[in-house]
Amino acid sequence: MTDFPTKLLRGYQSFKDGRFDRERQRYQTLADQGQTPDTMVIACCDSRAAPETIFDSTPGEIFVVRNVANLVPPYEPDGTYHSTSAALEFAVQNLKVKHIVVLGHGRCGGIEAALAPTSEPLSPGDFIGKWMDLISPAASKIISADLTSTEKQTQLERDSILYSIANLRSFPCVKILEDKNRLTIHAAWFDIADGDLLVMDPKTEKFQKIK
Repeated sequence: MTDFPTKLLRGYQSFKDGRFDRERQRYQTLADQGQTPDTMVIACCDSRAAPETIFDSTPGEIFVVRNVANLVPPYEPDGTYHSTSAALEFAVQNLKVKHIVVLGHGRCGGIEAALAPTSEPLSPGDFIGKWMDLISPAASKIISADLTSTEKQTQLERDSILYSIANLRSFPCVKILEDKNRLTIHAAWFDIADGDLLVMDPKTEKFQKIK
């Protein structure tokens, strides 16, 4: 136990004596009755962009899956391991969520890596490089665009959200429920620097700041 990070232990103690104690009944209800969130959030694993913090959510309110650059892979029932797809399947088929939010964010390291495809892999496995290949066609177009490096980064961060939404709709369980108006897909982008949240208008595919 002595090797466990001290900061985490202190944080846990603060949580246990504070929020958990104040919300003990909520936690007990969640333990007894299970979770029934109506929203799934697909977010980046970046430590600066936690959905529970951004949306000030309470325990049991949102079902979150996080990966590098908040990407959704296409539907591929090939018998291999698919973490994001498994979480999506569980949220839609078991929890019966009514909303799916793909949440991107500014200064995303995964997006930065996609815009620098000639960079050396971080390891022989090059897991990040292979993962970011999911959006390589979009990245290639933006790399050659007449934009500043900051503009390219922001553009791909938002384009990748649209890419993920298109892949969401390749899952039969998602497409069927969306067509029946039983499931709604949303796109959002969070700016770490100033705390702004931009939500996409589905008709124009433009991101608009929430005031």
